[in-house]
Amino acid sequence: MAEENTGRRAAPTLSEGCAVLVVEDLPEPGVPVAALPLVRAARHVLLDPDVPAWLARALGGEPTPEPAALLDLATREPVLLVVVDPASPGASTLLEAGAAEVRGAGETADPDASPAWSGGGAGPGAALLEAVAVMDRLRSPGGCPWDAEQTHETLRQYLVEETYELLEAIEDRDRDALREELGDVLLQVLFHARIAAEDPDAPFDIDAVAAGLVTKLVGRHPHVFGAESADPSSSPADAVAQQARWEELKQVEKQRESAVDGVAFGQPAVALAAKIASRAVKAGVPAEFFPAGPGAGERLFAVAAEERRAGGEPESELRAVARAFAGRIRAAERAARSVGLDPHRLGPADWARFWPSE
Repeated sequence: MAEENTGRRAAPTLSEGCAVLVVEDLPEPGVPVAALPLVRAARHVLLDPDVPAWLARALGGEPTPEPAALLDLATREPVLLVVVDPASPGASTLLEAGAAEVRGAGETADPDASPAWSGGGAGPGAALLEAVAVMDRLRSPGGCPWDAEQTHETLRQYLVEETYELLEAIEDRDRDALREELGDVLLQVLFHARIAAEDPDAPFDIDAVAAGLVTKLVGRHPHVFGAESADPSSSPADAVAQQARWEELKQVEKQRESAVDGVAFGQPAVALAAKIASRAVKAGVPAEFFPAGPGAGERLFAVAAEERRAGGEPESELRAVARAFAGRIRAAERAARSVGLDPHRLGPADWARFWPSE
């Protein structure tokens, strides 16, 4: 027996994390849930030619090399091979060498198992898993160099820009733009969470972000999720009562020491003034202590505070006035251009001539 084994080559030892992901019988476009941890662990995501193009785009990756080269690569670095047919040459090579075979449910192949996918067939919100997988791939080794270099600090400007673009879509009542801009804001959330997961001292990931949100929403709606839900009389009578209830719950939850704790001081100045004025009113600060004076800052604060006390939203109202003014400027420029005049050379009389009626 010893003679028979003499000369046999020892089976290669695969790197930890090598796996074959089988994606046959796709229900509809979506990334397999099983792929999420595998993509994160793999140094190389390799795709068989039969893998659908939309899935290849979502996962990223490289073409599968010849079996011998594939096996050599897998002995040096973690490899995820995505295939439709588990009997393909590359899949057979890795499986014979000891790689795990994983199906849609994220477990070792089982003919009776039901695949779990992140496409629309899995219910509302399931496509978020695909977005998480794509962001993870972009940030991982072998992904996008630009994405890999970003930090919380370098992304600040994009978060602000995308937020304002979303506000503009809402103001314009543009449904297509609204959907797109919501996606761009979601990208910022996913991006920051992915970066946070790499922090050496205090890491957290998108699941921790979502779990914190769920805890907050449930805790602030005891009449929906808690013991109060069984007692209809405990439910707030209207939105105003609900807002007051939220303030009470947040006060207990946050243990704030000041009436202005929790105010986002990075928000636009008019919105900031309105928010502080609102907090001051709720805290019982007399109007005589509010900022007052001849300066532009004091006068602006007074207008914002007065409007907020009246129940208005001065930031939104000022934005509406500014955008309407910009629209009238554009209308006058178009009218001047229509008769052959250069809008950049208009004088006072020209502006008066082409200014639109209210």
